[in-house]
Amino acid sequence: MTAPLKLSGYSVWQLMELDACTRCGECVAWCPTFAENSHELTHPLGKIARLTSWLRRRHGLRARLCGPRPIADGELAEFAAGVYSCTLCARCREVCPVHIDTRPLWMAMREQLAAAGHYPPALATLRQNVTARYNTAGEDNANRLSWSQNLPSGSAGLAGRRAEVVYFVGCVSAFYPLAYPIPQSLVQVLHKAGVDLTTLGGEEWCCGFPLMVAGLGAEATALARHNVAAVRATGAKTLVATCPSCYHTWQHDYPRLLGEPLGFAVRHATELLAGLVDSGQLKLGPYGVGAVREPPLLTYHDPCDLGRTSGIYEAPRRVLQAIPGVRFTEMRDNRALALCCGGGGDVEMGDAELTAAVARRRLAQAQETGAEVIVSACQQCKRTLTATARREKARLRVLDVTEVVWGAMQGV
Repeated sequence: MTAPLKLSGYSVWQLMELDACTRCGECVAWCPTFAENSHELTHPLGKIARLTSWLRRRHGLRARLCGPRPIADGELAEFAAGVYSCTLCARCREVCPVHIDTRPLWMAMREQLAAAGHYPPALATLRQNVTARYNTAGEDNANRLSWSQNLPSGSAGLAGRRAEVVYFVGCVSAFYPLAYPIPQSLVQVLHKAGVDLTTLGGEEWCCGFPLMVAGLGAEATALARHNVAAVRATGAKTLVATCPSCYHTWQHDYPRLLGEPLGFAVRHATELLAGLVDSGQLKLGPYGVGAVREPPLLTYHDPCDLGRTSGIYEAPRRVLQAIPGVRFTEMRDNRALALCCGGGGDVEMGDAELTAAVARRRLAQAQETGAEVIVSACQQCKRTLTATARREKARLRVLDVTEVVWGAMQGV
């Protein structure tokens, strides 16, 4: 089977990057999943070396003179196991001495493997859920506002109206109760700050990111068209997302998929909150826990799709450090070299144990700091790190920036 080895699956630049790899191995030590599973085809050097070898077998000079040599299904299956063990965290790109843009390269590999039917079976269910029910959970999409039922006013006024800002909630925050406090907090924060806000309600469809990173992105354009039309109908000038993956998809992928500007700004929630802090619209008081509300020591975990993929490092830190009396410390690996939580790249769907192992390593770094709270800006990071902290019986809370900000607004 040779479908994933067609040269058309890679840009000219990516083919040059494959050839540019110096085989120095610098990336190997920085790969979070290879550190846990020791699968040679998980780390970047292994993937590039194997693909380059196959391309020569199929398209090199010897192949042209003597005919291409076949690649067995077993070889492809082994390769797919490594490619789909990658969380797409892009840490390898940060340390590559020749600056190979690795993440798009891994996604191109997945696209061709998926075209040949070599991908984790769980991703077939994902595709069915997203294309038929418009969310990753496979739930009735009309229930996208379930998280709002515990708000003082319920879901009243949260959808079906025109507004200056539309909040794209995302599948995880809409359908997984552990993440409900994130949209609940953001909505209350923005309402208290006087921001004119609405959501798409049941008209919000999955952004398509989970399909794109699975190598199954052919259906993403239809999702993009629907979502963009729904936002334009609200008259909103700004779309805000708490999910870094949704944010990156709207900001970078949708204009490319549609071939036109969106017509409105796209901002991550931490960018919006930082702007409100700077303008004085956000009034923050001390943030504390317990009866005496002593300020806990906070540490911040950089989500891969917000930091390395989208370049947003300082906005969440500015928001946290604007809280009066805040106590803040950094983990050993932070910003561009931050360790992945393990929850990215659809890895959890195919290998939950690998995700848990990567998360344990990040949790250990947080414990090294002595922090009492891990703050992040991603609902998937919150889910992954919370589950790990519970399994490890770690005395650490995991919160989103929006939750900390809402806590700091109480009594102000």
